[in-house]
This record gives sequence, C-alpha cells and structure tokens, in this order.
Amino acid sequence: MAIFGIIMEKVSKSQIKLVKSLQHKKFRDELGLFVAEGEKCVSELTKAFELVHLFREGENATRIEIEQMSGLKTPQGTIAVFKKRNTEYRVQNTDRITLALDGVQDPGNLGTIIRTCDWFGVHDIVCSLDTADCYNPKVVQATMGALARVRVHYVDLPAWLEEYRVQSTEYRPIIGTLLEGKNMYESPLPKEGIIVMGNEGNGISAAVRSLVTHPIRIPSYPKNAETSESLNVSIATAIVLAEFRRKD
Repeated sequence: MAIFGIIMEKVSKSQIKLVKSLQHKKFRDELGLFVAEGEKCVSELTKAFELVHLFREGENATRIEIEQMSGLKTPQGTIAVFKKRNTEYRVQNTDRITLALDGVQDPGNLGTIIRTCDWFGVHDIVCSLDTADCYNPKVVQATMGALARVRVHYVDLPAWLEEYRVQSTEYRPIIGTLLEGKNMYESPLPKEGIIVMGNEGNGISAAVRSLVTHPIRIPSYPKNAETSESLNVSIATAIVLAEFRRKD
C-alpha cells in the first residue's frame, strides 16, 4: 500500500531499532532523521519534510511493534520517520518579528513555543546552541505539526545578534523580556524586531542581555501583590506575541 508517496512495507526488526534510536539526539544528528507520532502530527509534517518510513497499527505493524517503537506512554498507532530539514539561517528583514530563544531547555516548552509561533505567524525561531533540540520527539509531539511552517535555527546567539545589528539595512530593535524591563502595556512597543525569551530558571544570559535595546516585562496583577517569581517561558512567549500582534 502506498500512502504519502511511499510504499508501506511490513515493519522489520532493523526498522524498529532505527525508530527507537531516534529518541536520542546523537543518532538523529548522525542519520539526519527524526520521528513523529500521531496521525495529525504526521500528516502536517508531510507538507514540509521528506517522509522515509510510515508505520500504522493494523496495516504494516502490530500493536506490540508500535509500542516497541513509540516514545509515548499511550502510543497513537501511527509512527513516521522524516528527514531533517537542512536550513541555513541568514539575517533577513523580510519578517517583522523573529523570535530568539536563549537557553530554553525543556522540550515541552520549546514545542509549545513553536506551536505558538505558528499561531501568531512567526516563521523563524533563532535558538542558542544550548536550547533544546527541536527534533526531540517530545518537542515534535508538542508542536502538533507546527514544525512544517516554523523554521528553527541553532546559532551562537550573541554573535548572531551582533551580526544582525551590523547587517540590518534598517534599525530594528532587540526586545528582551527582563524583570527590570518597562511594563509592556504602558510603553509603546516596537512594531518589529527580534524578541528574545530566556532560560526557564535564569532568564536571558548576560552576553545576550548586553545586546538588548528594548527591555520589557509582563506585569503581574495587581501591582506589588505577592505572586509567583516568574511565568513559564512558553506562556510568557504567548502573552508577548499576542500583545505585539494586537498592536500590529
């Protein structure tokens, strides 16, 4: 049977071993492959990535074989292997907003951020080298297929931001979410630029902080009330992007 342009052959022991190995970044990098699960997620990713293998419970794999390959507690019955996208990011002025992530390490947070960018029409995310791998299966699952439309790039972030400032043909601000920043609801926000979100525990690194031109913060409510130390980074990203788009 041919689905999505490939022949669905009976799963083999070597393919089961391959899929299981892709839970690890080492093998994803060596092979240039990643795994996705669930009919919706797989269907979305076929729009942007080359499909290598497709396994479906009851068609070319048994329930036991799907469970052996799956990284989920409750396998969804569809598992696919895709080729990773080979994208080289260059400084561009085509998009009004680009998101930068500085040391976001939780796969669930990264996946949610990618999905949020998809919703708000942010097409590129530039990540520091210590940010979680966007092809981690947990990230892929959390994106729900948004990786098909959002490009994720890994760079030396301080060096990239320096290059961005030098090569940009027009001045575009670097907006950083900092506790000492200005209340983003009370200060006029730039209409374009780089929005930087920081690490879950430590925020934006000192090297990147020094390059921020517009520090902003999301105020708690009511003012000066005792509250949590900070917001989850994926939630904070959604709030910031929503405010930028509201004023777009």
